[in-house]
This record gives sequence, C-alpha cells and structure tokens, in this order.
Amino acid sequence: MRAGRMTPGQERGWRDGLPCFGLHLEDGPLDWDARFGFAGRRVIEVGFGMGDSLLHMALAESEAQFVGIEVHRPGVGRLLSQLLALDCDNLRVYADDAVEVLERCVEPSSIDAVHIFFPDPWHKKRHHKRRLIQPEFIQLVTRVLRPGGYLHLATDWEPYAEHMLEVLDGAPEMNSAGGNLMKPLPKPAYRPLTKFEARGERLGHGVWDWIYYRA
Repeated sequence: MRAGRMTPGQERGWRDGLPCFGLHLEDGPLDWDARFGFAGRRVIEVGFGMGDSLLHMALAESEAQFVGIEVHRPGVGRLLSQLLALDCDNLRVYADDAVEVLERCVEPSSIDAVHIFFPDPWHKKRHHKRRLIQPEFIQLVTRVLRPGGYLHLATDWEPYAEHMLEVLDGAPEMNSAGGNLMKPLPKPAYRPLTKFEARGERLGHGVWDWIYYRA
C-alpha cells in the first residue's frame, strides 16, 4: 500500500466502505457473479487513482461488473466514500498490488476488459524498470482476458506510449485495434475525459489510446 494523508471523508470511506465494497487477496479467487449478485460483463481497472473515471464508467454501465485495483490509500478511501453516498452496486475495490490480484484472485480467461489509464510513466531512464507495462505484466493480463477480450491503455507521455506499443506488439496473443504514434486511436466514448487530461489538451499535450484484443 502507498500511504498518504487522508481527509476525514477518505478515512470514513476506508473505515465504512471497505467492508461493503472491498475485496481481499486472502479470499482467493473471486466468484464474480456471487459477489455482485448478478451476471454481467467483467471489467478491471488497474491503478484507478482517485477513482473518478472508474466510478463514471460503473454508473454509465450498471449491468456490467467493475473491479478497481489501487494501492494509493487516499484514492481508495475517496472512491469508497463516494460509493457510500451513491446507488452503485456494480463496483468493487482491491486495495492491493495488481500483480498479486491478477495472479491470486482472477481466474484464467474470465475477464472481458482490462483498463489502465495514465499509469506512472517513470520518466527517468533508471526508473523505466518500474513501469507497470512490461512483458511479464502483459502475460498476466493475457492470461485473465477471455478470447476477444481487450486491454485498453492510455498515456499522455509519448516515450511511454512508444514503450507500450513495443511491449504489446511483442505479445503473441494480443492483436492491435490499430493506431500508431503519429495517429493514435481516437478516445473511446466510454473513457471519461479527466480534468488533468483536459488541461493537457488545452496546453497542446498529446494523449495516446491503445487497444489490444486477445486472440
């Protein structure tokens, strides 16, 4: 877990929301339909930050099952606080490392979509090994995706966009939906425009969306 100062609302969300909406590594493989109480499309967001995009998508598609994974405690607390105040029964949260969750809690070929929006680019070359998008992690994602399921990546850092393409193009079971550094895919309608992203667009910063489907 990444610690950090929490507001009273985030503390309340952590304390009262985790028992209602939290998922836990020690419980082992997740029985999605039993946990949500209905069957539906299964979507995982890795690194949801403060949870705005994830919550927006869950509210927009109430018939789907959404699971968020985040290690930043204030972000988890904020999302849980919002969930306590809303009628949203299709979103659950892991406050754990994504690699461990995918390895221990997600069955093979069981997920329809994995979203990873604006992961830390680790700008300095000596820190590139810390980037989430690496061949080993993509192998984990490929393992949990159903045939025809997709991985959606987004970044506003061009060197990381290039790195993502290199990693995904080297994954034998993942097929690109198209796009390149000169002309990335247009932002899908389901991905909300964040305040940070909108500010970047006003400043002329680029955003790269990549979508790859499992064969």
